[in-house]
Amino acid sequence: MLVRLLYVSQPVGPVTTTVTTQILEKSNIYNKRENITGVLCQGSGLYMQALEGERHQVNILYSRIMASRHHNNIELLSMEEITHRQFGQWSMALVQLSKDDPMVQMAHPEFDPYSASSKDAISLLDELIKTSKPIVNMES
Repeated sequence: MLVRLLYVSQPVGPVTTTVTTQILEKSNIYNKRENITGVLCQGSGLYMQALEGERHQVNILYSRIMASRHHNNIELLSMEEITHRQFGQWSMALVQLSKDDPMVQMAHPEFDPYSASSKDAISLLDELIKTSKPIVNMES
């Protein structure tokens, strides 16, 4: 059974390029092996991530995230059965979110992922992907 899981959390400590590079490298290796796809939105003091794959593998990965010392205030926004992957082209892509991003300031100044519906959160991810260039790896 194919599922999409969406969660939000806050990073522990500063999010540097080194931290982000490590996240992408580890995610790409693990996710390719487990046939998990997804996108990570990072910035403005939060992570918002969508994971897609077989339910068992996604549950295992989410359990690892819940136990990670790199996340605070983890909240599951949704887990739903899907018929196709929305983010299937990436084992893990990164969309960096900035407080200065005009899309965030103008289109969604009120957006709070902790109180948003999962539909609104997925819509924001879709908009972010369309208005920016997702990063698949941090190498230049």
